[in-house]
Amino acid sequence: MIILGVDPGLTRCGVGVIEAGEGRRLSFIHVDVIRSDPHASQDLRLLAIYDGLVAKMDRFVPDAVSIERVFAQENRNTVLGTAQAAGLAMLAAAQRGIPVALHTPTEAKMAITGNGTAQKIQVERMVMRILRLNAMPTPPDAADALAQAICHALRPAGALQGGEREEHLTEAQRQWALAEQRRRGRRRINGDRGM
Repeated sequence: MIILGVDPGLTRCGVGVIEAGEGRRLSFIHVDVIRSDPHASQDLRLLAIYDGLVAKMDRFVPDAVSIERVFAQENRNTVLGTAQAAGLAMLAAAQRGIPVALHTPTEAKMAITGNGTAQKIQVERMVMRILRLNAMPTPPDAADALAQAICHALRPAGALQGGEREEHLTEAQRQWALAEQRRRGRRRINGDRGM
């Protein structure tokens, strides 16, 4: 399975591509950062990001696209650009019939290090170790994109809710995803009883 990870951003949008083989063996394929000119108009910046994402998807033909789930930040302009770039990645994938999964930074940290509050340096070191890289890709957006791809390979459980299509999961991943959904459902039901 080829997984394309996206760390969305309007100025720099990280893209990382890995292959998930048998026994969860992960291999590095590609990493890059798509850039837009911060002095250009918003529409042209979005077009630059979209064109870059389309080019990567057409080149690598991934089986799944894993995008960092946008969360609230103090800087409204930053979160707006991040959300727009994430939407462009979803659109480009949907146009090509590629399943999309959304994973939070905490989920990525948990999948990669086993600790949802791990420091960035810990995640970067594990990304290097998992993919057998000699150096960490820079800038950080590139490393974060690889982390998104790895997260999806190791922890696709949330993917069914994030848009992943069940036929693209292995049997083990499907069972894990269903168990995770049941667990979330129980937690939601138990939480509802407390109200």
